[in-house]
Amino acid sequence: MSHGHAPESAELPPPTLEEVSPGVFAYVQLDGSWFLNNAGFIVSDEAVVAIDTLGTEARSRAFHAALRRTSDKPVQALINTHSHADHTHGNFLFAPQTAIIAHALCRDEVLNASIPALRRSFPTANFGDLPKTPAPMVTFAERLNVFAGDLKVELIFMGPAHTTNDIVAWIPERKVLFSGDLVFNGGTPFAMAGSVAGWLDAIPRLRDLGAETIVPGHGAVCTPAVFDTVERYLRFIDTTARKGLEAGLEPLDLARQTDLGEFAELTDPERIAGNLHRAYAELRGGARGCAIDVPTVFGDMIAYNGGQPLRCLA
Repeated sequence: MSHGHAPESAELPPPTLEEVSPGVFAYVQLDGSWFLNNAGFIVSDEAVVAIDTLGTEARSRAFHAALRRTSDKPVQALINTHSHADHTHGNFLFAPQTAIIAHALCRDEVLNASIPALRRSFPTANFGDLPKTPAPMVTFAERLNVFAGDLKVELIFMGPAHTTNDIVAWIPERKVLFSGDLVFNGGTPFAMAGSVAGWLDAIPRLRDLGAETIVPGHGAVCTPAVFDTVERYLRFIDTTARKGLEAGLEPLDLARQTDLGEFAELTDPERIAGNLHRAYAELRGGARGCAIDVPTVFGDMIAYNGGQPLRCLA
């Protein structure tokens, strides 16, 4: 069993705890690649509200320990911004004494998740001793307000985008946005489980909130300028997919032929294969967020990666 210390890697800096506004903390794991996500929490005089957890036992315990070192107040609520395992595996450290809150589709996805399948997809990750992830117990469809003391946190559904069930945690009084994986800062956006078109529709809504500080799902805390990079990448995927479909190319062949240009320096470039699969599904008339062949997508990303397992330092 692991304790409250994040695993060390010569390739990575240790996680950091950043107070981005009084009483509002971001727990940042760089370099933000596969399973190195961010989380956070808000401390009031009465209680704590947490936002997301982490993907492995050791990293989840380290986040939980950082929270407990900061405040001994009860954690009344835990918000899951979406269903992916890197944001939900650590739910077990908060349940059942904490109300876990998410979009209704997030609950469905968590209930159907398979830890063994994830271990097969990321054989280099040290997931540790993880129990089945506790599912959200409070769900909503479009909007829900949560209060950390007197501080209002607006939960707003933005999906399908990165997934079918993306929400953001917006703190208007502080102009701080916990974006979940609607923002990858320095990493390749990944739409396999969501919608390229839906994500593009979400970007103007994110801008309109008026945030000044963004806690992204992956990467360093940033400003709203990050929306421009995410949007350009998604438009690049859409344009590339349209040309590839017209040329009769399969997503993997198209990915291999595509010059990433300005996006070549983003982490996890193999995600282009998964993104093209999603874009193809939509361009062929599939609904936003419709099911696609996930094993094939991961196989194509591995093939794009030279047949090697996807780089995962979690």
